[in-house]
Amino acid sequence: MAVTLSPQVLVRMFDPLPDVVFFIKDTECRYTHVNQTLMQRLAKKSREEIVGRSVLQLYPAHLAARYILQDRRVLTGEVIEDMLELQLYANRSPGWCLTLKQPLVEDNRIVGLIGISRDLGQPDREDSSFQRLHAAVEYMQAHFHEPLRVRMLAGKSGVSVAQLERLFKKVFQLTPQQLLTKLRIEAATRMLSTDTSIASVGQACGFSDQSAFARQFKHTVGMTPRDYRALAATPK
Repeated sequence: MAVTLSPQVLVRMFDPLPDVVFFIKDTECRYTHVNQTLMQRLAKKSREEIVGRSVLQLYPAHLAARYILQDRRVLTGEVIEDMLELQLYANRSPGWCLTLKQPLVEDNRIVGLIGISRDLGQPDREDSSFQRLHAAVEYMQAHFHEPLRVRMLAGKSGVSVAQLERLFKKVFQLTPQQLLTKLRIEAATRMLSTDTSIASVGQACGFSDQSAFARQFKHTVGMTPRDYRALAATPK
């Protein structure tokens, strides 16, 4: 027999988890249920300050625009799973997370969406699986600006492609391609604080051209490289 948990029970389950944001929204993209972590990150003292409002009213414009686009895709029936995103919080410190969103369906119609974003933790470097990936990860860190193939990385670690994918998910919670994207975007955010041209930043970080760089950067960070540079230059 299937067991259905009420939104209130789900909120209580997610409330104690400081590294997980949990939310439910209606078809107008307005929050109906949130956990304590979301309250804290929005610097709100009560859920009532969030419920009934959309991200457009709660987040900076560059983040809100990305979230609304995601929500609208989910409300058409799409499932967003393990999307790697770089969050920028109120103090402008970056934080990586993996986001899952899926439609809420009642009587064969979509009545809202449910989602979680979990912080990407640090890998356990003492884990034997981490040691098996050491050569591949070191190579990625030194050569992220070059075209890299999963088969070649698997060879570096002496495992099959399937084993490499499985070990990466276990140790990093990411696929090899997601880790490569993470390395490239992190390098790009550092370089954007210099006067290096945006085209040169993209090229130095392994992107085929400026448009590919801008597209991936906005998809991951929520704003264009140019807007990120302007934000980073703004006095805190």
